[in-house]
Amino acid sequence: MLEIINDYWVYFLIGQYPNGPLGGLVLTLLLASCGLVLALPLGIVLGLARVSPWRWLRWPVTGFVFVVRGLPLLMVIFWAYFFLPSVTGVKTDQFTTMLIALVVFDAAYLAEIVRAGIQGLPRGQMETARALGLDYGRAMRLVVLPQALRSMLPSLVNQFVSTIKETSLGYIIGLAEVSFIATQINTQVFTKPAQIYLILGLTYFILCFGLSRFAYWLERRLARRGISVANSASAPKVSA
Repeated sequence: MLEIINDYWVYFLIGQYPNGPLGGLVLTLLLASCGLVLALPLGIVLGLARVSPWRWLRWPVTGFVFVVRGLPLLMVIFWAYFFLPSVTGVKTDQFTTMLIALVVFDAAYLAEIVRAGIQGLPRGQMETARALGLDYGRAMRLVVLPQALRSMLPSLVNQFVSTIKETSLGYIIGLAEVSFIATQINTQVFTKPAQIYLILGLTYFILCFGLSRFAYWLERRLARRGISVANSASAPKVSA
């Protein structure tokens, strides 16, 4: 195993770059990061629409979220790879195609995270903001959404973990992410598939387990701060 790492670690990390396209682990992380960063604002907009008081907005978005969540990511990738170019007439490369699929797919899941975060807050937050004279949009933007986003942070990290694993499906459209590179190395070596895919599995495990532990730490930290604030707010004041 050490011999494989020593011979192919650069190819495993960055693919053929700089003599060819970027690939490997760096491409996987870049794709997951871009996917989540671009999906987050779309997920927030969809999540706000999911809790909107206006049916004409809430119902179509709810239908979209349910449809996307009911499909496997593989199907969304096929649509982005085959259907969109036939409709738009624009042929996108593998990275852009996979990024579009990830943004649409993750935005649907992030919308549900945003909806749950908003609905998890006490209703008095919105009612108090409206009582102070804020309209619905300003009350949501200035009072409700900032509190909900803070409580969503552990879920957002967990979604990033899922996105990292989802990038492995880029293999089916020829994207040179880390799983594709591992298969290429296995094709060159032939005799050591167990070691190569063990290295690949360990790489995913280290990434995802590390982020999961970070999400757990973040969740406990936010819970302690919430308890501290609640205790300080509810503690009786002792007069001198």
